[in-house]
Amino acid sequence: MRSVYLDYNATRPIHPEVLDAMTEAWRKTTGNPASGHQPGRAARALLEDAREGILSLVGAETSGKDRDRLVFTSGGTEANNLAVLGIAWGRTNGLPGECIVSSLEHPSVLRPAEHLLDLGWRLHTVPATAEGLIRTEWLADTVSRRTALVSVMTVNHELGTIQPIRELSRICERAGVPFHTDAVQAAGKIPLEFRSWGVSAMTLAAHKLGGPVGIGALVLRGETPISPILFGGEQQGGLRPGTECPVLALGMWKALQMAVARLEETVRRLNDLRQYFEERLKQTIPNIRIRGESAPRVCQTVSVGIPGADNQVLFTGLDLAGIACSIGSACTSGSPEPSPTLLAIGASREEVRGSLRFSLGPDTTREELDYTVGVLSRLTAGLRGVTVARNS
Repeated sequence: MRSVYLDYNATRPIHPEVLDAMTEAWRKTTGNPASGHQPGRAARALLEDAREGILSLVGAETSGKDRDRLVFTSGGTEANNLAVLGIAWGRTNGLPGECIVSSLEHPSVLRPAEHLLDLGWRLHTVPATAEGLIRTEWLADTVSRRTALVSVMTVNHELGTIQPIRELSRICERAGVPFHTDAVQAAGKIPLEFRSWGVSAMTLAAHKLGGPVGIGALVLRGETPISPILFGGEQQGGLRPGTECPVLALGMWKALQMAVARLEETVRRLNDLRQYFEERLKQTIPNIRIRGESAPRVCQTVSVGIPGADNQVLFTGLDLAGIACSIGSACTSGSPEPSPTLLAIGASREEVRGSLRFSLGPDTTREELDYTVGVLSRLTAGLRGVTVARNS
């Protein structure tokens, strides 16, 4: 059976070069980086090289008394939890306060924010436009010195829309409020500019870049107050206890190096493929809608709405034809609830029911996209009671 992978936003297969570098490092790295003996010091050196390398690649400050920090985590979800809960509690010394997040956030930001609400905090949610951009004027009118944290993602995981991070961070800076951005879906698609964006914290995840699953990071501006959310060790200044894995850190660093080096080529190629795919979809499937089409978007994400369709039926049919895509984010794939992102941009539950996300990657070809359009067209026509020629 044919195999077409169009779910790179969920995870990107690991680069062979990354795997090779990690395999070699696994063979050579035997010590615990917290140990003071020679094997431990060698492991620590590898870990710190990766930390400094990642900070440099995302535009952070790596020297001086105001240098930025990088906390390794198990992935983007843990890093987002640490950012939302840790910075909020760090600002208020654990007392209830006020937090603002956008309505488009990934569940790993929304759920910690809702946990704060359960603990007596006030939670404001920034509304979004129909094209998937948050309303900056709403944030400017709402944020105040009472606010402990604002969190807005850089690139939306379902729509691919790019938020105006510099503008949002300036609004927060004027109010004296820390600003966190989840950049998991942005890395490798747009340049990351931690310092020049003016953000206080930024989340990354290795497996979205062709790195290993099981490691992410939270980049922190030097002076940002933050409290730990895990306890039991002094690693990483006590902010994230637990034995660090130098080889996973190396894999993340290597994957980010490759993504940055190939960024221009990646954007050019995937933009061309995305535009081709979207035009073929619109030519072939009547009334299909490309969500966020008129907004700034990254190069690889295509969110479609098909009136009268059932995305579960479409997803299953595509899977049986060897095509991997997604319904919403990977972290909510098992949930019966409709996508909160699509609801936030004003889609009805019926419209959400007919929505799918395709995300392209380095191995995607026009032939694969043509095959996908043909299969999706026939499945859609079947649901609508229309006969479609096999060569469509």
